[in-house]
Amino acid sequence: MNTEKDFSPLTPNIVRALNDKLYEKRKVAALEIEKLVREFVAQNNSTQIRHVIQILASEFALSQHPHSRKGGLIGLAACSIALGKDSGLYLKELIEPVLTCFNDSDSRLRYYACEALYNIVKVARGAVLPHFNLLFDGLSKLSADPDPNVKSGSELLDRLLKDIVTESNKFDLVAFVPLLRERIYSNNQYARQFIISWIHVLESVPDIHLLDYLPEILDGLFQILGDNSKEIRRTCEVVLGEFLKEIKKTPSSVKFAEMANILVIHCQVADETKLTNDLIQLTAMTWMREFIQLAGRVVLPYSSGILTAVLPCLSYDDRKKNTKEAASACNHSLMKLVTPEDDEEEDEEKTGGTGSPSKEDGQPVTEADSNDMLNASQESVGFSNISFFTPASADRPHVTLDLDGIVQVLDRHLRDSSTGMMTRIAVLKWLYHLYIKTPRKMFRHTDSLFPMLLKTLSDESDEVVLKDLEVLAEIASSPAGQTDLGASCDSTDNKLELKVPGSKTGDSSPSTPSMNSYFYKFMINLLKRFCLERKLLEIRGAFIIRQLCLLLHAENIFHSMADILLKEEDLKFASTMVQTLNTILLTSAELFQLRNQLKDLHSQESCALFCCLYRSWCHNPVATVSLCFLTQNYKHAYDLIQKFGDLEVTVDFLVEVDKLVQLIESPIFTYLRLQLLDVENNPYLIKALYGLLMLLPQSQAFQLLSHRLQCVPNPELMRTVDESEYMDSKQQVSKRASHSPMDYNELLQHFDRVQCKHLEVRHQRSGRASDHLDRKLM
Repeated sequence: MNTEKDFSPLTPNIVRALNDKLYEKRKVAALEIEKLVREFVAQNNSTQIRHVIQILASEFALSQHPHSRKGGLIGLAACSIALGKDSGLYLKELIEPVLTCFNDSDSRLRYYACEALYNIVKVARGAVLPHFNLLFDGLSKLSADPDPNVKSGSELLDRLLKDIVTESNKFDLVAFVPLLRERIYSNNQYARQFIISWIHVLESVPDIHLLDYLPEILDGLFQILGDNSKEIRRTCEVVLGEFLKEIKKTPSSVKFAEMANILVIHCQVADETKLTNDLIQLTAMTWMREFIQLAGRVVLPYSSGILTAVLPCLSYDDRKKNTKEAASACNHSLMKLVTPEDDEEEDEEKTGGTGSPSKEDGQPVTEADSNDMLNASQESVGFSNISFFTPASADRPHVTLDLDGIVQVLDRHLRDSSTGMMTRIAVLKWLYHLYIKTPRKMFRHTDSLFPMLLKTLSDESDEVVLKDLEVLAEIASSPAGQTDLGASCDSTDNKLELKVPGSKTGDSSPSTPSMNSYFYKFMINLLKRFCLERKLLEIRGAFIIRQLCLLLHAENIFHSMADILLKEEDLKFASTMVQTLNTILLTSAELFQLRNQLKDLHSQESCALFCCLYRSWCHNPVATVSLCFLTQNYKHAYDLIQKFGDLEVTVDFLVEVDKLVQLIESPIFTYLRLQLLDVENNPYLIKALYGLLMLLPQSQAFQLLSHRLQCVPNPELMRTVDESEYMDSKQQVSKRASHSPMDYNELLQHFDRVQCKHLEVRHQRSGRASDHLDRKLM
C-alpha cells in the first residue's frame, strides 16, 4: 500500500498502524479511529463519517495486502462502535466489505471478518434486519468452513443474529424465504445444521408465520431428514413435528394442496438399502395420514399419486410395521372420501365450458394422456426416478376425483407380478369401492380392467381370489352395466340370455336378480380360463363357483354355465366341468336352496332349470343319473342306466359310479333312502340302484350299496295303511308324472346324441395315437 497517499481524515500514524502485521498495533489504530468518528458524530458530520468508512472499506478491507485487510476490518468495527445507535444509517457501507472478506482464502482473515461483523451487528441490533439476507447468506457459508476457529466465530454471530430476530417484530419473512429455499438443498452437513437451526428458531417465533411458506421448504426439510448425522436428523424431526402440531391447530390456513405432491414423493423409497430413507418414508406417510384426515376432499385430485405411494407400503413386513400402519390409515381415510356424488357428470363436461378438458365419449385416459398429469420438474434432489401426479383439474374451484388416474394406478399394481398380497387385496378393495360409489364412471374402464380381473383368479392367495370375485360379481350385477355391451362379448354366438323355456323372452324366475351383459361375458371367459388352466379348475374351481353362488344367484350361475357348456367343443373339458358342477350342486351348503328347488319339479321354472342342466349334464353320464336322483326322476334314471351297457366303461367311469354310491349314503340323499321304504311307489328307484350295483365290480362301494338294498323291506309287510289311502298315493305319483311338462323321450334322445359325440372323439384320439405309434415303429 502506498503510505504517502492522502487518507485524511485518517492520520499517517493510524494508516501505518492499520497496515502493521501485529494485532496490537492494529487495535491501537482502531481505538484512534473510534475517537475520530465519535468527534464527527458529535459534530453531526455525516460526510466525514462516510468518508472514513469508504477509506477503510476500499483502501484497507478490500486491499490486496492481507495485513491491510485485517486493519480495515477492525477499523470498520471501531466505526460501528463509535456510531452506536446511529450505525444503522451506515450499515450497508459497513457490512458489505466485511462480508466480502468471508470468501478470503486466509482462515485468520475470515475469522477477523467474522469478529468484525459480530461487533457491527451487536451495536446495530434490530437495524441489521433489512440486511438479513446478506448476513444469512454469508453465515451459511461460514457454517461449513473447514477451520474450527472460523466455525466457532460464526456460531457466536449466528446466536447473536437469532436473538435479534427473536426479539424483533420487523423480520421480513417474504424476502427471506427465497434464500432459505435455495440454501435448504445444500448437501453439506454443517450447512444443513445451520439451516435447520434457523428454521427451528423462526418457527418458534409467534409473530413469524413460517407455516404459510411451508410448501416452499417442505421438500428441503425431508432432504435434510435423510442426513447421515443423527443430531441433524433429530433436530429435523423436532422441526417437522412442530410444524405438524401447528397444522393440526390451524388446518383452515394450511395449503394442503401445495404440499400433497411433496409428500407423495417422499412416501416412495428410492433406495431401500439406506436406513435414513425409512425415516423419511415413515414421516412423510404420517404427514399424509394427517393431511387426508384434516383436508378431506381437498386431496382427492391427488388420489392417484397418493395411492402410488401408499399401496406398496401395505405389503411391508414387521420391520416396517409403523410405515405399514400409517399407509393403511391413509388408504382407509382416502377411500372414505369417495362418495356417490363423484359419479355425477360435471356441468363443464356436459356443456364444454371452462375447466380442464375431459376425454370425449367417456373414454378412459390413455397412457399418453396421463403424461400430462406427470410432473417431473420438482426441485427435489435424488428423487428423479419417482413418479407423482398433479391434479387433473387443479384450476377448478370444485374438487374433482381423478378417477382415470386412480384406475390407471390400480391397474398397474394389479398387473405387476411383484406386487405383494396385501397390496393386491387393497387394489381389489379399491376397485370394488369405486364400482359401488361411482358405477357409471367406472364402467367406462371395465373393458380394460376385465381381462386382468379374470387373470387374477389364478392368484396364489385365496383372499385375493375372494376379493377379485367380489369385484367381478359387482361388475356382473351392477345396474350401471345394464347397457348394450353385446359387442364386448367374445362373439354374438356366445351371447346368452337367462330365460325360462316356455316363458316370454326376457322373463326370469322371480327369485332371480337381474344380471347385466357383463355377467354372460364373465361366465364365458371364466369357463374358457378353466379350460385353458386345468390346474385352476382342479384346485380352485369349486371354491370360485361356490363363492360366486353366494355373491350372485346360484340359479343364474348354473343356468348360464349349463348353456355355455352345451356348445362346448372340447368334450373332455365339458365332461370334467359338468362333473365339478354336479359335485358342487350335490354337496355344497351354498347350493341348499337350488337343490330344494330341483328336488320337487312342481313349477314351470324348476322344470325349465332341470331341462337346462340335464342337456349339459349329458356330457357326463354318471352326473346325469345323479341329477335324476336329485330331482326324483327315478324312472328316467333307470332308463339312463339301461343305456350304460352301450357305453365304454372305463376306470374313470367306475370311479364316478363309486363316488355316486358314496353320495347316496350322505345326508344330501336322506330323502332318497327313506323313499326305499315305499317300495310300491318307487320301483324304478330300486331298479336304478340295482342297475348301479350291477355296473360296479366287487369293491367297497359294491358292498356298501348291496347292504343298503338288502335293507329294502318286503312291500307286503310295509302295507299298513288303508287300501284307499294307498291307491290315493299311487294316483298322486301317476298324476305328477302325467302333468310333467318334460318330454323324457326327447331327453333320452339328447343323451344318446351327446354320448355319440363323445364316442366319436374318443375314436379319433385312439386313431391318432395308433398312427403315431405306427410312425414310430417305422
